[in-house]
Amino acid sequence: MEEATSAAHVTRARSDAVQRVLDQAVTEGGVPGVLARVRDLGGHRYATAGVADTWTRRARRPEDRFRIGSITKTFVATVVLNLVADGRLALEDTVERWLPGVVTGNGHDGTTITVRQLLDHTSGVFSHTADQPALSRKESYTPEELVAIAMAHPADFPAGTGWAYSNTNYVLAGMIVERVTGRPLADEIADRLARPLGLTGTSLPRGADPLLPAPHARHYTKLLSPDPDAPVYDVTELEPSPYGAAGGMISTAADLDGFFTALLGGHLLPPEQQREMFTVVPTEDWLPGAAYGLGVSRLTLPSGTEVWGMGGALFGSWSYVYGTREGTHLLAVNVNADWATGPWADPVGIFTDLLEAEFGRGADAGTP
Repeated sequence: MEEATSAAHVTRARSDAVQRVLDQAVTEGGVPGVLARVRDLGGHRYATAGVADTWTRRARRPEDRFRIGSITKTFVATVVLNLVADGRLALEDTVERWLPGVVTGNGHDGTTITVRQLLDHTSGVFSHTADQPALSRKESYTPEELVAIAMAHPADFPAGTGWAYSNTNYVLAGMIVERVTGRPLADEIADRLARPLGLTGTSLPRGADPLLPAPHARHYTKLLSPDPDAPVYDVTELEPSPYGAAGGMISTAADLDGFFTALLGGHLLPPEQQREMFTVVPTEDWLPGAAYGLGVSRLTLPSGTEVWGMGGALFGSWSYVYGTREGTHLLAVNVNADWATGPWADPVGIFTDLLEAEFGRGADAGTP
């Protein structure tokens, strides 16, 4: 009985600390709304602040769908590693083997870049999303066109000699999945991950479909303007083809919880591929305290606590999903905006404070 009372106290303290950060994100950070889901040994709980829709003032709901940005990479890496486990490709295969003639020019050489280097961002491939003018010339893009945008720029470094976050790496990984399987990447994600895990709110949009399935929160952007008074735009309908395998997926907090709980718990990959996924390399100019594996990252919080998962950012929607290494304690959070003011420079600061509130060394005492 005493242990149960103590556990309830800890959960209550953490819940109070998380709610304080959520409320502050709205009142001081200026975000429209924020949704968090926590899973621990006692079950799961939700917390929200602000609104899903600034016009109707509807509150955020647990079942709301949202765009998950680069958390897409974790799904794609898991599919790739499943194919490795099936013996259909190898992490040391070159890009040239599967996509001959695609990665070439300006210091890019697909004969020297491996699948592993795509997944852990040590390939040196330029990120096509760094060329926003090129992504403004058309309404939609094929993966091949995205890679061509990257190839028009110098490589960041020779393969294997550095680290740089590149969305083109995962566009290429998605293309390799389709070449190996002969099927759309969306189908591989659905059949290998979403359906078996019951992730009914999770999908990779096909082609240029801009719609966000209901129910959903509205997504708001200031188009990366640093001006606190910059106009706000509703980008709930967003053409996803520039992001695709790098950041185009849609999900819910419950689905992200279910996926990462299974992944961290070792239920989606054989032991060898699980070890590969969670073997990390140092990062540069990315998230504070981060190291990167194959589609997943490890964060060391300011308090020294380590958590594992992935974050994702897209116009109007920023998300984090991180938890303990074994997956028994997890936080999934989404902000339906891409800015934050007050004590934070952007939503990453909000997410860091939420992780500290739930996992930090002071969390059990209720102090984030």
